[in-house]
Amino acid sequence: GLPVGDFADYSNHPFDYTPPANCPGPYARIVFKMHFSVTAGRQFDRTGAVWIGGTNVFFGTTAEPGSKASPEWTIERDVSEYAPIFAQPSEALAAVYNIVNNTYTSTIYGTAELEFYPATPHFKAAQSADAVYPMANSSAGGYVFLDGPSNQLMGTFTFPQNVEAAYLDVFLESQSGDEFWYTCFPDGLAKKLNNCGNTAFREGEVSFDGQPAGVVPIYPWIFTGGIDPYLWIPTPGVETLNFKPYRIDLTPFAGQLDDGNTHTVAVSVFNDNNYFSATAALLVYEDHGTTLVKGALLSDGTAASPAVKVSNHVHFHGKATASGSIAVTATHPVSLAGYVITSKGRVMTTVSQNVAFSNVQQINVGPTIDIQNIKQQTTIASLTHTQAGDKSTKLQSQWLYPMNLNYHYVAGSTEAKQTTTVLQTKSGSGLTQEPGQDVAWMFLNSVRTTDLLTITGGGATPSNGKSRQQYKSLGPQGQCYEKTIESKNYAITGMRQGC
Repeated sequence: GLPVGDFADYSNHPFDYTPPANCPGPYARIVFKMHFSVTAGRQFDRTGAVWIGGTNVFFGTTAEPGSKASPEWTIERDVSEYAPIFAQPSEALAAVYNIVNNTYTSTIYGTAELEFYPATPHFKAAQSADAVYPMANSSAGGYVFLDGPSNQLMGTFTFPQNVEAAYLDVFLESQSGDEFWYTCFPDGLAKKLNNCGNTAFREGEVSFDGQPAGVVPIYPWIFTGGIDPYLWIPTPGVETLNFKPYRIDLTPFAGQLDDGNTHTVAVSVFNDNNYFSATAALLVYEDHGTTLVKGALLSDGTAASPAVKVSNHVHFHGKATASGSIAVTATHPVSLAGYVITSKGRVMTTVSQNVAFSNVQQINVGPTIDIQNIKQQTTIASLTHTQAGDKSTKLQSQWLYPMNLNYHYVAGSTEAKQTTTVLQTKSGSGLTQEPGQDVAWMFLNSVRTTDLLTITGGGATPSNGKSRQQYKSLGPQGQCYEKTIESKNYAITGMRQGC
C-alpha cells in the first residue's frame, strides 16, 4: 500500500516510497492500482496524479458527486516497463487539488498500491527499461503548468554511454482557458464573440537539444463536469478517469545520447492558450554487451511547427450575432533516421509519424442562442523500421481520434434549454513485422452520450439522458476483451460482453 491520503485541500501530498521487502525481481508484471471515492455533496471534477521518484504512475480526473451520490471507482495501469524506479527508496507525491468549504462540500479519498508479480517459467519477465528519467516539477514529481506556447516541460540529463534505444512518454492535459480547446475560434472572431482563441487546434511539440523530435497529438478528454455533468452519469468519457500517455520514439537520437554530454528534452504545446498540465518520462534501453556505443543522427526531416490552414466563413448579423462555419486543418510530418554501433553490430532506426488534424465548426451565436456543431478528427500513422544486419523489423500503428459535438442552447423568456450530444472515440491498430512472424493488435474505446438541461431561476433539470460506451481490445498474443454498457435516465440499462 501507498500512503496517498485524503484530499480536502489545494496542496501536494508527499510521501516516502520503499521497495517491497522479500520480493526481488524480475517481475512478470507491476501494476499500479488506485481506488477513489467522493463523498456526496457538491464538488468539481479534480485532476489527480501520483509520482514515484519523480516519475508519473497515474494521471487522470475524478468523478463529480451528487447531492445523494458518492461515486467510487478503481483505476489500474501497467507500469512494468518502469521497473527501475521501484527498485530503490525515493520521494513520492500524490496530488488532487481539491477545495472543501461551505460551497464545495465533498472530500475526495484515495488509496493506492503497487502489485508486483514475480516472473516464473510460465509467466516470463516483462520488458522493462534500464533507466527512467522523469520530467516533472521536482525530484518527487508534480505537474509543470504550460501557460503559453513558449512555456516548456524540460529535462536536462546525462545518460550512460551505451544507450541503444529511447522513448518519451508524455501527458498533456488541457485545463482552464484550454479545457474546451476544440470549441475555440480564431483570435479576431473569438474577441468579437467572447470565446476562447488560438483556433480549435492544439498539439504537443517535442524537441531534443532544441531540434524537432516528434509530435504529441492532443486527445480531447472531457471531464465529468464538462459541458453538462449529466452527460457523464453513469458512464464517463474516453479515458477521463485514467489518461494514457503518448509515446515518442527517440531512438534515432541514441547515438547523441551516448556522447557523455548533457542533453535537453523539452515539450511545449502549439497554440497553448491557458493552460496545459504536463509531465513525462524518458525511458532508455542499454546495450548490455558493452559500456560504450557510438552512433549519430543521420537525418531529421521534422518541421519545427505544423502547417495550419484556417478557413473562416462566419457572417455577422449585428454586434454579437453571427453564423457560419470555421474550419482549421493541420499536418505535421515527422521523419528521423539514426544509427548506433552496438556489441551486436550496426543498428539503423528510421521513424516516421504523419499527423493530420481537422476541426469544422458550424455556429449560430446570439444574445439568446448558442449553437456549435463540431466535427473533429485526428489521424496518426507511425512507422519505426529497424535494420540490424540482415534482420528487418517494422512496427506500424494507426490511431484515430474522432469527436462529434453538437451543442444547442436556446433561451426563452422563462427558461433555457440546452441539448448536448457527444460522440468521442479512441481507436488504434498496429502490426509488428519480424522475420518469420507478424503480430497484430487492435483497440477501441467509444462513448456516445446525450442530455437535455432545462434551466430556470431554480436551477437546471436534466431529462432524456442516454449513453452507450464500448471498449474492445485484441492483444498481440490473441487476448480479447470486449464490453458494452448502455444507460438511460442516468442508470445502467444493459451490459454485454463479447469475445
